[in-house]
Amino acid sequence: MPADPRPLAARAAAQLAVLLDDVRPEALARPTPCADWDVRALTEHIVSVAEAYAVIGETGRDEAPDGVRARPLPEAPADRAAVFATARERLAAAWRDDAKLDKAYVLPWGEVSGRGTLTGYLLDGVTHAWDLARALDSGRPLDPELAEVSLAAARRVLPPERRGGPTPFEPVRPAPQDADAYGRLAAWLG
Repeated sequence: MPADPRPLAARAAAQLAVLLDDVRPEALARPTPCADWDVRALTEHIVSVAEAYAVIGETGRDEAPDGVRARPLPEAPADRAAVFATARERLAAAWRDDAKLDKAYVLPWGEVSGRGTLTGYLLDGVTHAWDLARALDSGRPLDPELAEVSLAAARRVLPPERRGGPTPFEPVRPAPQDADAYGRLAAWLG
């Protein structure tokens, strides 16, 4: 787990912002690597996760009792990007205080430090950047360091035997031999 995950979380959010800028209305119905989500649902999830982690940083608790609740986003790309920009700013502001990194937070999967909480945001953001890039057939390069850090964290906090129940991950899948860190992360998360 990174000693201070905030800079990495900010980089992950910036990477998502670039990808969200690429989403055009005609792409919203495209499938994604997430079996139950099209691009519209994935982008709604990305924004909702940023908002949810901002709320945790602001209030000290997860206010979505059944997990992250996605909400519909505007159709216009600039409007969708603006909603995410606001969520990014709120997320950064909510975690600005260094003391929050050592505080304990009660999340649906257990009690977690602020560092662990933000590492959860990092993991989600990095994973879904890969999902969105693939769904959009984006030629944009993704930050390899973010994937390596996220993969190391995922292996530590999401071992194969901790799947199911409140942990929304499928069994580990084999990664192709030539998979980059993003491909290995996606395989690890199922």
